[in-house]
Amino acid sequence: MTTPANANPGGYREVLRMAYPLIISTGSFSVMQFVDRVFLARHSAVSIQAALPAGLLSFTLICAFMALAGYANTFVAQYHGSGDPRGCSRSTAQGVWLSLMSWPIILLLIPVGRWLLQGAGHAPDVLAQELDYYTILMVGGVTIPMGAAISSFFTGRGDTLTNMFAQVAGNVVNIVLDYALIFGRWGMPEMGIRGAALGTVVAGFVPLVILFALYFSRRMDLSFQTRSTFRVDRKLMARLIRFGLPSGLHLFLDVSSFSAFVLMTGHMGALPLAVSNIALSINTLAFMPLVGISIAAATLVGQYQGRQDPATAEKAGWTALKVGLIYMTGMATTYLLMPRLYFFLFSTGGEGGFSLDELVGLGRYLLIMMATWGLLDTVNLVLSGALKGAGDTRFVMWYSTAGAWGLLVPGQWVVIYVLKGDILMAWGWLTFVIMILSAGFWWRFRKGRWKSIDLLERQEPLLPARTGTEACVMPE
Repeated sequence: MTTPANANPGGYREVLRMAYPLIISTGSFSVMQFVDRVFLARHSAVSIQAALPAGLLSFTLICAFMALAGYANTFVAQYHGSGDPRGCSRSTAQGVWLSLMSWPIILLLIPVGRWLLQGAGHAPDVLAQELDYYTILMVGGVTIPMGAAISSFFTGRGDTLTNMFAQVAGNVVNIVLDYALIFGRWGMPEMGIRGAALGTVVAGFVPLVILFALYFSRRMDLSFQTRSTFRVDRKLMARLIRFGLPSGLHLFLDVSSFSAFVLMTGHMGALPLAVSNIALSINTLAFMPLVGISIAAATLVGQYQGRQDPATAEKAGWTALKVGLIYMTGMATTYLLMPRLYFFLFSTGGEGGFSLDELVGLGRYLLIMMATWGLLDTVNLVLSGALKGAGDTRFVMWYSTAGAWGLLVPGQWVVIYVLKGDILMAWGWLTFVIMILSAGFWWRFRKGRWKSIDLLERQEPLLPARTGTEACVMPE
């Protein structure tokens, strides 16, 4: 019997109930990162030039492990939809173990990133801060894949509120530590960009402590056997790697292509680099909440696929896309109407800085393009999330790779190094590539070939299932 709260499966109410805590948690991350960049801009004009390339490079080298460990979310969603609570905890455990295994590899990648930064051709004072920021973030990088793994247990079952409170708590701690360590407040040393990195690493452990405490609690153990299943399950881990590895490679290749774009813009001069980095920092206010909507799409599609209800899974995917487009339209409007306000927050003036008029004079055109490709990127984020929730990770990986490394990076190289184009030409090419990608993801989801993928390799009849935020309980 359908409950009133779920009277319209896959509709706006269900999507929003799933998505709004994710939007708040990812939105709080956006606010934290935005405030962090404002602090750095106020501390030093060099710091804001260094923060985005170095931070993006560290995330590039970590994100594949995050996506692989976090793909446990899709398994949890499908096991939850099929009525298998023990499968939820078994899947989460594999994600956590994979995140622990990734830490030594992340540390070994530190010299690779330092070499890439040194070869980017940035000014010596910018490079010095990039190296400090990047190295500290990489040392504490295990918090990113581990956070993705443990949060999948809650998000995959539709309990997005728990994850929201944990993430918001961590982001609030991050803002406080950033202020204290960047400027040397409350008895803390003034560390500048190194303080920003250290605050991020320390605050990253806050949601982990909260979520692990709840995961191993007596109540969760009684319902999901979280303690007894916390071990390596080779067969399940092999399936998680089989489907999660393409997701990890997709994210790595996608983000690495964007990192290459950011690093190449460093050759265009200090003002274009600063304006481009500020515009991209502004874009996090829109981008991260869209990531939350994408996770909601992946979770709902996964739950309904686990329940063997592809029609409702498809409906949930399209509904999530509409929600994302409505949100992005509002953000794009602020880009067009308030460019001066946005850039005012980052303007420092004075020696080594840029005046507000200099920033706005170039930046307003980047915000116009950002409003355009933001709407297109909404299609990419939400529908690629829905496809991954169904297990169609190979298409997402290959198509994104073709767009990123077949179009974006070679095209930017031609624009910057061959045609000697300016930052507007570089961003114009970025907008064109995002348009191509959005058309492909829309076509793939509409065709519906993902409906036939059997992620769980079921050999037993489907158990009575629940979706949304209803909790699985162990059968007596």
